[in-house]
Amino acid sequence: LYEKKDGIAFITVNRPAVRNALNSQTVRELSAAFDQARNDAEVRVVILTGTGEKAFVARADINELATQTPVAGKQYALAGQSVFDAIENLGKPVIAAVNGFALGGGCELAMSCTFRIASENAVLGQPEVKLGIIPGYGGSQRLPRLVGKGRAMQILLTGEMVSAENALRIGLVNQVVPLSELLKTTEDIAKKIIANAPLAVKFVLEAVNRGVEMNQAEGQFLEATLFGLCCATEDMKEGTRAFLEKRAANFKGK
Repeated sequence: LYEKKDGIAFITVNRPAVRNALNSQTVRELSAAFDQARNDAEVRVVILTGTGEKAFVARADINELATQTPVAGKQYALAGQSVFDAIENLGKPVIAAVNGFALGGGCELAMSCTFRIASENAVLGQPEVKLGIIPGYGGSQRLPRLVGKGRAMQILLTGEMVSAENALRIGLVNQVVPLSELLKTTEDIAKKIIANAPLAVKFVLEAVNRGVEMNQAEGQFLEATLFGLCCATEDMKEGTRAFLEKRAANFKGK
């Protein structure tokens, strides 16, 4: 499902009969929805969630997984990785509103987002080893980058589920709130982001996403380059002028 309101695109995985499990068609539809958000200048932030109160995305579709051959399985994984990479590098913040189970492909989808806000009933994890496989949509790579190698290894090797409270403790999610407040909380955060300079937000995403894979000197060079680009924008002039004049800035994204 795709809805747009006040600069926010709401993308909702809508397969409640199977707890919003991901199959190839759903991944393709996610790709199309995020392409729409990327290409719409009015969209400043995306909120991604799942239908209902029990699941964000409970898992990948096991019926589809069970039929994979070695060659097809690799292509299946690469196709999903491509979509999740596009979400991570959308150029706009994507907030995962994790409302219940986010396991396997669901956890990988949440980790591809800019950050995660979880409901108190959320449960995350990578249980693939229990099925005789490993994560295929980037889980073995994003999880250690988020929580550290040791914690990631324990989660990946045991296949055990992580409660919302523990996910917060280890840094897998940013905040835990009651389920009834989940969407309001994510919307409030989105509005705070929207109030800031659009190009500065875009450059922060680029600096962090690209810089985290560089050594510190390279990352700081990238930061300095993007800082210089900011200095050429109308938004930078407006932001500094508004601060000095003690008023709210009126950013144009230019």
